Amino acid sequence: MPRPGEPGPPGPAGASGGAPPSSGEAPGAAAPPGAAAPPGGPEPELGAEDEESLRAEMAELERQLAAAPAEDVVANHCYGLFQLAVLHLRERPPHLDAARLAIDALGAVVEALGERLGEATTSLREALASIRLTYVQIAGAPPATGAPTAGERGGAPG
Repeated sequence: MPRPGEPGPPGPAGASGGAPPSSGEAPGAAAPPGAAAPPGGPEPELGAEDEESLRAEMAELERQLAAAPAEDVVANHCYGLFQLAVLHLRERPPHLDAARLAIDALGAVVEALGERLGEATTSLREALASIRLTYVQIAGAPPATGAPTAGERGGAPG
């Protein structure tokens, strides 16, 4: 079970399990119930009501996840892998190794499951082809500031 403030399992409604702490709080200020603890800091104490509320919320998210078609949930994770690759390719300099890992994971799922992904199959195959092409274009571009080249970073994704 995720701790308060950590993302929970995705549900059809897009619930995320908790809000991030606000950045405008004074150091040492007590975090509201359900807020994440500062990194490296102690976790906030939860009362019995807060724990029961979190358990009920988690049970509802699990119910929603179980009710969703598996191919939709898997496709949603594939879109997340695509987005992860895009984020790493947008960095300056691009994080080629991290992008390649996300692209290879996306390819493994899409190619292994094929038509079992249902209506998302075509769009996922197109997204995979597109992100692979984008990776090759970015990895093959001359480095702007002496960053390692694609060959030094491991080449094109699989």
